[in-house]
Amino acid sequence: MRKIITALTCLLTVSLSWAQATKVLTAEKSNEYGLVYSLPTTALEIEVTASHEVAKKGPYYLYAKKSIGTDKAVSEDSEKWQITEVKVRPYGVSDSGTQYLMQLRPGALTSITVDPDGMLLAINKEVDSPASGFGQTPSQAAKVKWPTGNEYLDFVDEDFVASKSSAKQAQLLAESLMEVRESKLALTRGTADAMPADGKQMELMLASLGEQEAALNAAFTGSVTTEYVTRRFTYVPDGDAKEILFRLSDFAGFVDADDLSGDPVYIQIETLNQASIPVDAKGEPKKLPKNAVIYNIPGSAQVTISSMGKNLFQKEMQMAQMGMTFGLDPALFTDKKEPSFAVFDPVTGALLEIGSISAR
Repeated sequence: MRKIITALTCLLTVSLSWAQATKVLTAEKSNEYGLVYSLPTTALEIEVTASHEVAKKGPYYLYAKKSIGTDKAVSEDSEKWQITEVKVRPYGVSDSGTQYLMQLRPGALTSITVDPDGMLLAINKEVDSPASGFGQTPSQAAKVKWPTGNEYLDFVDEDFVASKSSAKQAQLLAESLMEVRESKLALTRGTADAMPADGKQMELMLASLGEQEAALNAAFTGSVTTEYVTRRFTYVPDGDAKEILFRLSDFAGFVDADDLSGDPVYIQIETLNQASIPVDAKGEPKKLPKNAVIYNIPGSAQVTISSMGKNLFQKEMQMAQMGMTFGLDPALFTDKKEPSFAVFDPVTGALLEIGSISAR
């Protein structure tokens, strides 16, 4: 079914020309008119985003209802991680352990385009090298400023400091909070005793009052702060399987698959459709041509990522390793009168396009 080359690449030299990171190989005497290539294995790049929520109770949460009229207050400190988004992108990696030889005759003008790792991309046509996975790493979000719970202390007076009663302190904080809110209202209505000279000064004054209001209010209601963290994982399917991709801990976030402090996040691969030999117009299986140019006929599998019994991602995808190899008649590409070209899927190695060079 195929010619497998093992040590041959150590003995051959090839003529190379670069076209945006791809190589165009041509048959020459120096490489004994043989072009060596590999086919892709389908890999998965998985990008997972999780929210990290930290809730912190205020020191006067017990007085929230009485002092500021709300019962919506954080009553205990907590920390929680939760997956919010999962993306999965298939891409091809060269199966360099299995290589193929396209043997040509002297004078043949046939060429193949391969990626930097020797993976077949096209015959008699130059194409760009495919991008791997998602490309650039996720940009880092601005660092979150985690509240300490004591921000209100920057805005208390001597009476508060002198007081030994928590109930009295709560009363004083509530009074300060009301004063701040009244000051904001007076500024926005233009009735303050000392109005700002211009819009910029108004903006600064409102920002300062807003900071005070938030700090004093949090002393009663507490705070909930959230950041988002993105991690990437690479997984190469090898048949049907269900494995732990990573774990998610409520305290440490993303942890390794063998770290039992977190809940497991699984990846499951289930074959849906295995490839079969192509048939001719009569419905009969085609025979492999002599000295065939080998390519992949991919199969398909369902990719599921789940945790705690809930599916986070599920999609059917084509994969090279779930399929089989077949071949094209090499005469299609060496015909001197009307040679053909072919383009292959860099993710699965499937034949995407074939046609006459003169008709392009």
